[in-house]
Amino acid sequence: MIAQSLHTNPGKVDPADTFLPPVEKPKTLLMKLVYYFMRKQFGKVMSPLAVHSARLPNAVGLMKTKVGRLDKKLSLPTETATLIRHQVARINVCLFCMDANRYHMIQKSLNTTKFDALEQYSTSPLFTDAERAMLNYVTELTKNKRGDPELFAHMARYYSEREICEIVWLVASEHLYNMTNIGLNIRSDMLCDTKNRRRA
Repeated sequence: MIAQSLHTNPGKVDPADTFLPPVEKPKTLLMKLVYYFMRKQFGKVMSPLAVHSARLPNAVGLMKTKVGRLDKKLSLPTETATLIRHQVARINVCLFCMDANRYHMIQKSLNTTKFDALEQYSTSPLFTDAERAMLNYVTELTKNKRGDPELFAHMARYYSEREICEIVWLVASEHLYNMTNIGLNIRSDMLCDTKNRRRA
């Protein structure tokens, strides 16, 4: 791991390693249970949990869980919410989140072709005018960290006030995941590959 490499081989760091080594044996009972069920479901403990959450109070992990549960209470369609999260993760280049979002798409039987075309959303016939307006705003907000009044007004033609608040929330909460992973050099856990292997 990078922390160990810096100590033993200064100047020779493997860029694929996380900045902190994964916690193999969590201290709290709750985290031990989470590790157990995660291994049962995925065959391994996800890196964000082992590298980040395991070093913090349980409330941090519970907060992340609540964010995920909140998505189920949004009025936006699941496809729209996942499109937003994936676009933000793609722009921020959060490899873990990009893979996790694709895993979620497969789990929910969403059209992955549409997600693969996100880079061409402004011209692709797969996207509606409403989705283009929304993605224009999401892209500007993610890239430049500001809300453009014209893009907002265009988006507001298609979405209700509640839906707009949900769109902004999805951008903001996706940044929470992205920056946690990027900040600790947490990369893809190859969730989609794991799923395919289990199917095989």
